[in-house]
Amino acid sequence: MAGVFNPSRLAGKTVLITGASGGIGAATAILFARAGSNLILTARRQAQLDEVAAAATQAHREGGTGKGGKFVTLTLDMQDRTAIKGLLDRIPDDLKKVDVLVNNAGLVYGKEVVGEINEDEVDTMFNTNVLGLITLTQLFVREFKARNSGHVINLGSIAGKEPYAGGSIYTATKHAVDAFNGSLLRELVGWNIRVSQICPGMVETEFSVTRFRGDRDAATAVYDGLQPLVAADIAEEIVWAASRPEHVNVADVLVFPTAQASATINHRGPLGQQK
Repeated sequence: MAGVFNPSRLAGKTVLITGASGGIGAATAILFARAGSNLILTARRQAQLDEVAAAATQAHREGGTGKGGKFVTLTLDMQDRTAIKGLLDRIPDDLKKVDVLVNNAGLVYGKEVVGEINEDEVDTMFNTNVLGLITLTQLFVREFKARNSGHVINLGSIAGKEPYAGGSIYTATKHAVDAFNGSLLRELVGWNIRVSQICPGMVETEFSVTRFRGDRDAATAVYDGLQPLVAADIAEEIVWAASRPEHVNVADVLVFPTAQASATINHRGPLGQQK
């Protein structure tokens, strides 16, 4: 059956993942490696990238596909447009033919309301979440068009579907990603290029620690009383979307933990009873 999950479709494919040093990016790298893909892993933190590459190497052995297994790590700051534009020159020749681009890098700072927001943090969020993503995507869309094949997978968020108080800048960046993804999908409909967006709800990763500027207690408190998603849950959605048959495009996926229904509606406590 053509539609059955078949990770072997990813064997030998080359996947580039941004923000691959931890969280969803790292979990995604490991799943692609197990499926027999080659990996180009980018992030700002080289030491953490090396750890992920080692875990991917082990996962590739366990996968036993006999294909793929070529991994390279490249430091990349998604705020640095010049560095992004020069990325292709840094990729080894045998991995330059990228099949899947996973735009995972992103961050959020604070929960300040408008009038109290740090302007430098505004710049960081927009430069990373939006402008860097656009710059990198343009680079690879040109490559994909030249080959009439490829897949762009953007990490969106429930924040790109529904604004909420205390999240004006982050939700603005993710609404921009949602709009960009939709336009890109429509622009590439005549090409053999797929465009997908995976939008998580509440996911407990280092992302939350960054939001609270290193305060782990505050980050953990966000999930008190419910079971949030974890990085591997979203990684499975990304790899599943990439493993569809070539004529199937998973355009937009919104993923919640069972105890969440919107950006601001969730249930804390035992399931099976309504507040």
